[in-house]
Amino acid sequence: MKILNDYVLIIKNKIFKPIMIGGMGVDISTEELALGAAKLGGIGHISDAMCPYVCDKRLGTHFQTKKRQQFVEKVRSGLVNFAKWDYNETYEASKRYVHNVMSKKIGNGDIFINIMEKLTMGDSLTTLKARICGALDGGIDGITLSAGLHNSSLKLFEDHPRFRDVLLGTIVSSVRALKIFIRSAKRVDRLPDYIVVEGPLAGGHLGFDLDWKNFDLKTILKEVLDYLKEEGIKIPVIPGGGIFTGKDAVDYMELGASAVQVATRFTIAKECGLPEEAKQAYLQAEESDIEVNCSSPTGYLMRMLKNSPSLASNTKPNCESLGYLMDDKGYCAYKEAYDKAPVNQKGEKFPIKDKMCICTHFMKCACYTCGYYTYRLKETTIKLLNGKYYIPPMEDIFNDYLFTADGSITLPVLDDKKVCAVAY
Repeated sequence: MKILNDYVLIIKNKIFKPIMIGGMGVDISTEELALGAAKLGGIGHISDAMCPYVCDKRLGTHFQTKKRQQFVEKVRSGLVNFAKWDYNETYEASKRYVHNVMSKKIGNGDIFINIMEKLTMGDSLTTLKARICGALDGGIDGITLSAGLHNSSLKLFEDHPRFRDVLLGTIVSSVRALKIFIRSAKRVDRLPDYIVVEGPLAGGHLGFDLDWKNFDLKTILKEVLDYLKEEGIKIPVIPGGGIFTGKDAVDYMELGASAVQVATRFTIAKECGLPEEAKQAYLQAEESDIEVNCSSPTGYLMRMLKNSPSLASNTKPNCESLGYLMDDKGYCAYKEAYDKAPVNQKGEKFPIKDKMCICTHFMKCACYTCGYYTYRLKETTIKLLNGKYYIPPMEDIFNDYLFTADGSITLPVLDDKKVCAVAY
């Protein structure tokens, strides 16, 4: 019986283990998680979601403080009435953060960065260019374009010296979306080096409408492979979303995939940026605790735990310091909902249930986005007598995907000091 380790991923003549860890923001796919994947020969993602904040947290910089100060000064001068991100500051934050990660890389794998189109930051194209160019100059191995069709993204950096050599990919959830991206890629003569096909069971923001249950990853993968064959285009295709075991991964490889993208299993890894409380919430979750809702101000559906602290919150918008989703007219769906929300007798806003302040809650790790199979995470580890679950290192999860067959999962082996552990 085949195992995932029997296969390899080849991108531009470079050979990898066929595992790509998805880019979970904000700093959920930490540098430690990405570096671990690279060391093991796979591909790990960091995320550029709220990169100035992550850079401040990681490196002690002050990009968000500067933004607020600049905003206050401009408002006092009557120049602007909302905050927008500065190109140079955005570029520098991305460059510093990426350079810091890449300086620590060892092993035969690579580190990519997930860059979302939906982060408008008051000036969508300008700040997107800053984020991309900052990552390139920081030395990133690859860029995965996500959360949008990216019609204009390639043009933004086609003059950059690394435009041709950086590994470049896109995330799509339909063959239609891929066709749109391919058309824009042909206009600058730069086809992607890999394609991630994300299905409806993925975590976080989804590329589907409320009828997401009517779609399945294997069908979408086949449609993408057929389209590429018809067009005579040879590009590695990497499915993601709901690939929970090594056998699941092998099934997709047998269908023609070049690798698999996985993330849900790694949300509970020691190296993942979620706090212990959140990891235990994921491990305690049942299938009924997971929902797909419209709470994200991006307009995309989002899968998360129903007990996510971000839901039904009355957090005041902090767009002066954050404002990653504020457009060039100063609009944010959460800010609008907050402004319209009624107040109680104490003058406090009632909880806002239809939208959430995604910037603030992502910053606080209080938005429990998750994949469909999060309720199965308890099957992958051991419950301790204190009621909590053991948190495994990412290497154990990575190797379980590579070497475990038959749909089974290899449970952690604890040392004698932890004999209090009991099987799930």
